[in-house]
Amino acid sequence: MCRWAEPRQVSIGVENGFTIETMKQGATILSVCVLVLFGVFATAKDKPTSHLEFVVVRSNNGKPVRNASVILHPVNKEGKQSSGGYQLKTNQDGKAEFEGIPYGKLRIQAIAKGLQTYGEDFEISEPTHQITIKMNPPQEQYSIYK
Repeated sequence: MCRWAEPRQVSIGVENGFTIETMKQGATILSVCVLVLFGVFATAKDKPTSHLEFVVVRSNNGKPVRNASVILHPVNKEGKQSSGGYQLKTNQDGKAEFEGIPYGKLRIQAIAKGLQTYGEDFEISEPTHQITIKMNPPQEQYSIYK
């Protein structure tokens, strides 16, 4: 019941409106597009970035704050926080680090249970930055009912 297909002659030419010449042109255009994309990625990759090291400590005794959230947000030229960002957690020594932050203004916030929230803008312009964040204990709450 199975029959072998008979060999037949195949001609290359105009088939479905494509010729070998138009396929060569398409391949050339595709090659140029790929090279342009590689150039764009290489240029973006050449932008300088920084390695950030954070140490989060209590301001009153200098002890490390473990499991604190360190939040990084890029800031635009108008001083407004850009969308996106990164969140890090400190280890038992109060340390966290991040590689690959592009140069420019960066808003750094730190949040830890039982301590005041910290926030400050930094200008990132060197390959390595070491930032010490000193977190304050909460201040007394004021109330009109006292």
